Amino acid sequence: MKETTHTVTQDVREQLTSSQVQPGMGDRVRIVLALLALYIIWGSTYLGLRLAISSIPPFLVAGVRFLIAGTLLYTSLRLRGISNPSRTQWLGAAIIGILLVVVGNGGVTFAEQWVASGLAAVAVGAVPLWTALFVGLMGKWPARLEWLGLVLGFVGLLLLNLEHGMWASPIGAVSLILAPMGWALGSALGPRLTLPTGLMSSAAQMLVGGGVLLVLALVSGEHIQRMPTTSSLLALGYLILIGSLVAYSAFNYLLLHVRPALATSYAYVNPVVAVCLGVGLAGEQITLLGVLAMLIILTGVGIVSMGKKRR
Repeated sequence: MKETTHTVTQDVREQLTSSQVQPGMGDRVRIVLALLALYIIWGSTYLGLRLAISSIPPFLVAGVRFLIAGTLLYTSLRLRGISNPSRTQWLGAAIIGILLVVVGNGGVTFAEQWVASGLAAVAVGAVPLWTALFVGLMGKWPARLEWLGLVLGFVGLLLLNLEHGMWASPIGAVSLILAPMGWALGSALGPRLTLPTGLMSSAAQMLVGGGVLLVLALVSGEHIQRMPTTSSLLALGYLILIGSLVAYSAFNYLLLHVRPALATSYAYVNPVVAVCLGVGLAGEQITLLGVLAMLIILTGVGIVSMGKKRR
């Protein structure tokens, strides 16, 4: 992904959120590639999390995942001559990192101790709705066409939810309610804070979030009781290199180049990918109701995209 080289100042934030901004052909290609990365990669990470926490505690998995990914990205950027973030930029990255990495990803990882990976993806599908609410409270409500897409996506998620029964585990359910709220708030605040430039923003957020998650692992008494299985270690490696380095950086790119409703539209596609992987790899069943729900979800994503383009 091409590195962004501008600082998120007030003037740039106004330009990025202006309805007059029209991306060029190169930007459109990068936006499409970033969306595909989020749709496919993050859809597969739910199964990856399930495998990783089968023999490694959840906060430890999440902390190691983001701390290593953040360290690798930060080191590579510094070696390429990218300047270290300022104190203000570190503060902004810390706020977003805690909301996205700790509350969002950490909450989902914690919940998957009790909740199936497909259901976790379905619950996170509420992110665009929460994001629309937070952005609206900040003074910029979605357009009418985007609202239609959001509503359709929510209907599809409700149909998928009928397949599982979210409240089978109250602890997992509460975690899956708070996780998308934290991710949505971070998504809404991102363009409004002074953050490091380009991929350094992703690196700083993952470093801070990963460190906080490891502190949570220590405070909660997590420790490895036996040698992790090969599948857990491979899943953790996939989460670090692909789920974090590639997809998380793609998400930060989208936050600066498209409206939040489109940047968070991955939450509608991820359940489809997660359920399909469950059917293909874990022997889960899917009914006609599930197929209908997925079609409605994908329709909602398309409408959100159209609404963004018209604006």
